[in-house]
Amino acid sequence: MRRDVDRSLTGRIGRVTGRIGPGTIGEVMLPFRGGTSAFFAYPFDKTSIFAVGEQVLVIYFEPPQTLYVDELPDVLKKDEELFA
Repeated sequence: MRRDVDRSLTGRIGRVTGRIGPGTIGEVMLPFRGGTSAFFAYPFDKTSIFAVGEQVLVIYFEPPQTLYVDELPDVLKKDEELFA
């Protein structure tokens, strides 16, 4: 990784809109600059697979439009039963 890395999106939560997996270019929608933007996405560990609709955590942002993502930790997941 470069020293002058833009960390503005690190730690953000996005939603997968195009399957993410090894050897593929996925897509994640993410709140960005007052709206919602689509970003190319890759699994941070190079092996994980994320299906459309899953929430993911941004680990690394490579300008201009590329994210490396990982599974959303349980502590950040909303309890669906509380909101049903």
